[in-house]
Amino acid sequence: MLRFFTAGESHGQALIAWVSGLPAGVRVDLEFIQRELHRRQLGYGRGGRQRIEKDAADILAGVRHGRTIGAPIAVRIENRDWKNWEKTLPVEGAESAEDAEGAGHGDPKSAQRQLTAPRPGHADLAGALKFNFHDARYVLERASARETAARVAAGAFAKLLLREFAAEVLSHTIAVGHARLERPATWEEITTVCENLESPLRCVDTAAESRMIAEVDHVLRAGDSVGGVFEVVARGIPPGLGSHAQWDEKLDARIARAVMSIQAVKAVEFGTGVSNAASYGSEVQDEIRYDAAKKRFERTSNRAGGLEGGITNGSDVVVRGYLKPISTLRRPLLTADLNTKVALKAAYERSDVCVVPAGGVIGEAMLAMELAGAFLEKFGGDSLGETRRNFDGYQKQLDDF
Repeated sequence: MLRFFTAGESHGQALIAWVSGLPAGVRVDLEFIQRELHRRQLGYGRGGRQRIEKDAADILAGVRHGRTIGAPIAVRIENRDWKNWEKTLPVEGAESAEDAEGAGHGDPKSAQRQLTAPRPGHADLAGALKFNFHDARYVLERASARETAARVAAGAFAKLLLREFAAEVLSHTIAVGHARLERPATWEEITTVCENLESPLRCVDTAAESRMIAEVDHVLRAGDSVGGVFEVVARGIPPGLGSHAQWDEKLDARIARAVMSIQAVKAVEFGTGVSNAASYGSEVQDEIRYDAAKKRFERTSNRAGGLEGGITNGSDVVVRGYLKPISTLRRPLLTADLNTKVALKAAYERSDVCVVPAGGVIGEAMLAMELAGAFLEKFGGDSLGETRRNFDGYQKQLDDF
């Protein structure tokens, strides 16, 4: 079973990613992993934190001589900002009664860095109530999207596995605020914009991207934030991953959960699922044909987003994540203090105003993990060679169907 966990807080010493279940023998391209981490930090509308952190993966376990060894993989990503928070958020040292009342942890900045004015839309208040914290600092440190750097590192390993079988996962930006890409993007366009690290918002259309940039500029001047939509596309995924047999085996349901888990994502769409709901059946089903030269069944369109009945059908897997505007605002909304209960303005933490391109990279990681997991469930193998033999056998089955 392929699975991963992350650990670490936004301003803690480091983030940790733990990946288990990859077969032995997968080539580990460290430069590729570092590039994935760098891509997550890019995008027009990102905040000052990105100028502090230069994310780099330090592989601690599970890889030897450039290949996986079938053991759990541990990756560490240093938080450079930790040096500014070490006295505020120490690992050791008991909290005194005076500290508990809000005087801080021996650091004069601690009291200032306590968060008792929860931000609407963030995990601050719900988490403080859940864990009985009168300082939401501990909640926001883990709820922060900084955690996704570890996800991207983990997802890079899943991408490396899929790449061994000629499958690839990429993303691009569909919308920022009211500005939207009004046409489908080709795979070639998506590939080009992903390779171009200078692309401000990773949109395949320069005119649409200019309108998106104007949206970001508007909210920046207004002290506001803006959301949007990213689209993740996986090409080269074989038919037959996932299952219709049980509700929790349906691959689209698993992918939806994974993408929905990304901070600020509030809706997930496959293919043209949203517009399909307002259409007739004859307008949304993907007609089937057989290509004798390829010895494969194909669809004439891909409104289903590459999944039917919870199973991949051989078309591109297309998933969209809908991001709400992030909750931290330079012109904050009203809230109530956790301790005094008095009405006041919500706390402000240094933050971005637009994270849609970063959301796409994180979406790639989550989709890659789910696809790689389903791939290994079907083809198995303790070593890459065994997995490849099983995969090749299945390809022959499809040829002979």
